[in-house]
Amino acid sequence: MTEALPWISADDVFARVGFGDAIRALQRDLTAGLDPSADFSRSILDVDSGQLLLMPSRSSEFVGVKVATVAPGNPAVGKERIQGVYLLMDAATLSPVALLDGTALTTLRTPAVSAAVADRLAPNEVDQLVVFGSGPQAWGHIEAMRAIRSLGRVSVVGRDKGRAAALAARVQESGLEARVGSAEDVRTAQIIVCATTAREPLFDGSLVPDDSCSIAVGSHEPDARELPSALMARAQIVVEDTAVAMREGGDVLIPIGEGLLDAASLVPMRGIITGTVAVDHSRPRVFTSSGMSWEDLVVAGEVYRNGQSGATP
Repeated sequence: MTEALPWISADDVFARVGFGDAIRALQRDLTAGLDPSADFSRSILDVDSGQLLLMPSRSSEFVGVKVATVAPGNPAVGKERIQGVYLLMDAATLSPVALLDGTALTTLRTPAVSAAVADRLAPNEVDQLVVFGSGPQAWGHIEAMRAIRSLGRVSVVGRDKGRAAALAARVQESGLEARVGSAEDVRTAQIIVCATTAREPLFDGSLVPDDSCSIAVGSHEPDARELPSALMARAQIVVEDTAVAMREGGDVLIPIGEGLLDAASLVPMRGIITGTVAVDHSRPRVFTSSGMSWEDLVVAGEVYRNGQSGATP
């Protein structure tokens, strides 16, 4: 049985489902009743070279599990920091139906989740997108934000100026104005994306405009964060799920510990997507996530179905 199991490569993942398709699938399923709080908890296991993540989920149609690794030393030896595979199964029989490139799936679904929420939180007019980071997630978030908004220009902020310049050049080649920027650029940004391995805040939170949307996806540890307390204290904070954020989200746990943020004020993304919670346009909006298993399953299911039907973006 496993010998005939279809392998869906990285190229196939992106050929079958674009960022816009993934965004719409996530919004569709949340609106139809998917409840992130009912998802299985993921396991994060420390191993010698980093972390092993086991991320199972289920729906009425599919059951799936991603086995992912986070190896901080990999970029130095020419390998991706995050790698993985995804096993997709039929829900009725639990028979495997496909194996997917888990790295590509993560590169697709994480920005899609961010954009699904930013589609509700971000201003309609986006003159400037500021992206902290220069890796696959930084690129993916630029593409995902392009799927929901017309962007004026992109500023790439990175510790490695060469990598930041390379990403800016790649964005320019795609037809969008881009340059290497600095943390000061948040002052005039409508969307701010943090997709880094930083453990401390990346910018001055007092500089962020009231009418803006900030996104942080780089951390899933309670003692690491990308966003400053000065921003979190005055923003409307949206999370994937409150229980997950209170367990893994350093971006919210640290300001809560400082007495600057009330846990009761956290808004689950489902409420924003479905419209049951109003967006507060009088102050900055923040979405911070650490990744949940249901997100992979939604996108993996879309990839598989599109392959079966022959659909392309």
